[in-house]
Amino acid sequence: MKENIHNRRDEIPVYFHEREIWWCRLGINIGFEQDGKGDESSRPVLILKKINKHIFLAVPLSTKIKQNPYYVIYQDSRMQERSAIISQIRLVSAKRLVRKMEQMSDIAFNGIKKAIKDML
Repeated sequence: MKENIHNRRDEIPVYFHEREIWWCRLGINIGFEQDGKGDESSRPVLILKKINKHIFLAVPLSTKIKQNPYYVIYQDSRMQERSAIISQIRLVSAKRLVRKMEQMSDIAFNGIKKAIKDML
């Protein structure tokens, strides 16, 4: 699967921006790392910081709510609680992006960024 994603040559380039939430092929990971689900091993991620048109910093998102300093709870556009798993920030290739879901609100995004700064 990793080789297929790496060799993918889409005719239409993927354009992404900070604050967007995308389905992303994270793959199968080891130990306590967050990984994807389903056939494509994908899960939603928040684009935290665009480095260039090929790579970005991503925060995996979850529907699980945990009272844990590394799970930042926010409300999505449907007013449902979700979690950003800030301990799992990673650099990701744009080739892993599947489709855009939505754009996170400024309030939720700024709360997640503050929690990351506090963690560091």
